[in-house]
Amino acid sequence: MSHLLEVKGVSKRFGGLKAVSDVTFDIDEGEILGLIGPNGAGKTTLFNVVNGVYKADKGSIVFHGDDITGGPPNRVVRRGLARTHQIVKPLNNMSVLDNVTVGACFGRDAMSLLRARAAAMEVLKQVGMADRAQSQASSLTIAGKKRLEVARALAANPKLLLLDEVLAGLTPTEVTQMIATIRAIRDRGVAVFMIEHVMQAIMNLSDRIIVMNLGQKLAEGTPKEVAQDPHVIEAYLGDPEIADKLMEKN
Repeated sequence: MSHLLEVKGVSKRFGGLKAVSDVTFDIDEGEILGLIGPNGAGKTTLFNVVNGVYKADKGSIVFHGDDITGGPPNRVVRRGLARTHQIVKPLNNMSVLDNVTVGACFGRDAMSLLRARAAAMEVLKQVGMADRAQSQASSLTIAGKKRLEVARALAANPKLLLLDEVLAGLTPTEVTQMIATIRAIRDRGVAVFMIEHVMQAIMNLSDRIIVMNLGQKLAEGTPKEVAQDPHVIEAYLGDPEIADKLMEKN
């Protein structure tokens, strides 16, 4: 059976630094795949290679049966692969609705402006932001801007959504709300690939988890398997008791 995304032997170097080294994994339709690891492990670089911001020095990326290796981000998103950014990048001088409309215009369906605005409004309803549609993007809180990032990516009508630390900096209540949003996105048939440091959340959200360290894939498996892996505990979790606590709700 073919996978939605197949990443095979991908490497990316910046001068003498090998940021990503021979990483292989896959994602199936409707799956939530978590990506964890220490700061500097190469997680965001891997995201950037997958969605075309960086060109892989080696390896291949196949998405929905098409080879997208080295394809620019604007073409990748048209294929159905959208993403958010770790540092939120709203169009601050535009309204919330206009921000999301941009995502629909340049997404998989290449909508006209009229259709894109209607689609954007539907997405804002889905993520609980319809009441802020006419607000200036710059007026949103950090949580609001992160939700806007998700909405703009979702408006592109992706088959796979890449989320880069959408829970970082949120209050516990905001984390709970965002988790509910991510689950709702998956329930609508969109696969999710997410980087996250809020461990309790990603352990409970993910079907599988990949752990990276020093640019390499250190481990892969179910949340329980990963949390109990001695190499993961040594490189990232630091304490077996932490792993036990992370699995209390799984």
